[in-house]
Amino acid sequence: MKKKKIILIVLIILVIGLTMVYSSSHIWAQYKENDALYYLKRQGLFMILGLILLFIFSKIDYHLYQKYSHLILIVSFLLLILVLIPGIGIVRGGSRSWFNLGLFALQPSEIFKIALIIYVSDYISHHYHQMKKLRYCLKPLIVMGLGFLLIMLQPDFGSGFVMCCSILVMIILTPFPFRYVVFLGCAGVIAIVLMILSAPYRLKRITAFLDPFQDPLGSGFQMIQSLYAIGPGGILGVGFDQSIQKHFYLPEPQTDFIFAIYLEEFGFIGGVLFILLYAYLFITCFNFSKECDDLFGSFLIIGITSMIGIQTMINLGVVVGLFPVTGVTLPLMSYGGTSLLVTLIEIGIIYNIIKSI
Repeated sequence: MKKKKIILIVLIILVIGLTMVYSSSHIWAQYKENDALYYLKRQGLFMILGLILLFIFSKIDYHLYQKYSHLILIVSFLLLILVLIPGIGIVRGGSRSWFNLGLFALQPSEIFKIALIIYVSDYISHHYHQMKKLRYCLKPLIVMGLGFLLIMLQPDFGSGFVMCCSILVMIILTPFPFRYVVFLGCAGVIAIVLMILSAPYRLKRITAFLDPFQDPLGSGFQMIQSLYAIGPGGILGVGFDQSIQKHFYLPEPQTDFIFAIYLEEFGFIGGVLFILLYAYLFITCFNFSKECDDLFGSFLIIGITSMIGIQTMINLGVVVGLFPVTGVTLPLMSYGGTSLLVTLIEIGIIYNIIKSI
């Protein structure tokens, strides 16, 4: 019964997300597409397709991914390279991160993240007791670094950061010595600082995070409008579909900042209850990873859950002003086809693993 609760929680989050996609987007959709239901219909279609994929992947033996882990990784690397080629990859929001497939756009970085988790899970399953030596950790770290570099060429810092954090969680949970964890942490901080200094728009995001009112009509605009949405929500919110900020104040509210509209309409209590749904989902999945006797399956659950969980925490942190704006969406809730489909596939993979426990 506990295993099926995972699917139930996912369905509840999906329904809330679909409802909020409508609430947050119908005014913008009417103006931009002359169809108030434009984003709702597309998200609903992706949700149905994603649930079908969840069911299919829940039936596929997860050991198949271990058998073809290297091939999956190579194909995903090729996709990351192809998307950088003008005429093949398309530009959205200043990033060349998408393939145009007509009905929807495919983001190869989402595919690479799960491919890398599969590869690292396979690697750890074969070298678990050797991971206490630094040289055995270098291979997955190098592969991760190459993938991060290709993602940064798009550029898409948010996706790359989430990917690196999830892989580091997996490595930390091996016999990896703590002193190396500290070393990697310091190296990561230095690398992030250098990347911020090398790109003026990233530096603007940091200064906007520290004081968004320094540039209220530029880099600080989204953060300010998000806080203006959260404030009136109070304890119980202003009520469903009563948000003011979605009236052309908060740009594209159905994507990165959908949780700000949710807090405005359902308030602090609604926000806490919603976060508890995510927390229950992640804690339950981590508990199942400890019950799995197969190292590959266990680390596959850890990697996927860490990735979805870290992305969730970053998005929520950005919305309430705890982190700089990253462009990271809220899993299972924000509008976006590739993200929703890949996340539901990942849930299907997790469910296939826990069924075997």
